[in-house]
Amino acid sequence: MLGIEDCLAEVMAIPGAVDAMVIDQTSGTAVAAGGGEGNLDVGRSAAGLSETLRATADGLASTSAGGTVRISDMIITTDDGHHLLKPLETVFDGPLVMYVRLDSKRSNIALARHRLQNLAGRLITT
Repeated sequence: MLGIEDCLAEVMAIPGAVDAMVIDQTSGTAVAAGGGEGNLDVGRSAAGLSETLRATADGLASTSAGGTVRISDMIITTDDGHHLLKPLETVFDGPLVMYVRLDSKRSNIALARHRLQNLAGRLITT
């Protein structure tokens, strides 16, 4: 089992990783952050990413027959890279989300998704 800081270090070891965070989804705050190019506003980014995940889940739930949906992971591709969000099931106080931003020229989305899935299983989970 991994702790949050060790997990974050392994996320940053994914080829092409530029920065990463573990986010408390309920409050929208960063629990831990790594990497970055010095211009990342961790607080603002964590809040925005948390809201993006929440809005996506709400939107998808409205189109679901059961009215609920559980997101396994989410990929957002922009002109400056790929952004992966992985909700976690943890023993911590609330739901957490693993986030990694990848350089689009140096990364492989399939490999990054596989590594995040593996790390999510190794993080201290319920």
